[in-house]
Amino acid sequence: MDEKTIFFEKMTEMTGKKEPEIRKIYLDSKLEKHSDIRTLFMNQLGLSYGYANTLAHYMMKTDGVSLAEGKTMNQVLDEIYSGEKMKFRVIHDTIMKEIEKFGGFEIVPKKGYVSLKQKRQFAMIGPKTNSRMEIGINIKKSIQNPQFEEQPKGSMCQYLVKISQISELNNDVFKYLKEAYEESK
Repeated sequence: MDEKTIFFEKMTEMTGKKEPEIRKIYLDSKLEKHSDIRTLFMNQLGLSYGYANTLAHYMMKTDGVSLAEGKTMNQVLDEIYSGEKMKFRVIHDTIMKEIEKFGGFEIVPKKGYVSLKQKRQFAMIGPKTNSRMEIGINIKKSIQNPQFEEQPKGSMCQYLVKISQISELNNDVFKYLKEAYEESK
């Protein structure tokens, strides 16, 4: 099953509405601006910012999978890490080199980041601003470490790690990425 199908199954569970019903809400709104569409989904469907944002991308066909069509992973990463964000590519590559040691997984391009998954997503990696990147980690256990910011219930990831320089990649980051990887099987 592809990611879009899985996402819309989740939307049906969360909202009680199937993809055609959601598409009708979008089309009937006649909204064109991404932020307005995201707000519409937050208000009408009761979705969190992250889910509403992803849904808006799917409706507008601006999701990372659509945008990455016909491109190699290197080309996708070159676009994500362009301009002032280029300095974070070495951090991204370092993280990926370690995660690849865990075993097999799928890399799904998104708009501005990549999602790493097996049966379910275990991490998200990408530049957040020109001065930092973020690692989103999906893990069930409670992490008592100030480097790991717990996210509100319903967010796309349970924890965020903000990275400005490669020296902030420590054993804890890789330990919890490995645990999240194991949980996602």
